[in-house]
Amino acid sequence: MRIDKFLKVSRILKRRTVARDAADAGKISVNGREVKPSYRLKVGDVVEVAFVSGTLKFRVLDLKETVKKDDAASLYEVIA
Repeated sequence: MRIDKFLKVSRILKRRTVARDAADAGKISVNGREVKPSYRLKVGDVVEVAFVSGTLKFRVLDLKETVKKDDAASLYEVIA
């Protein structure tokens, strides 16, 4: 699954276009490397998203095309 779609489905970012813009700006890295919006995520990848207020680092646990709002957090685990 593409990184921009995963960020939207998991509800880490609200819209896919926001995720695409963040990746284009170099604010998303996977396993320590900056990625483009088309990067293909795999289970076990460690993703870091830079926000104005700080960064969010998480590990991908599952890849699903659609998920209900209550189950979105089950797709990833936050790393301290």
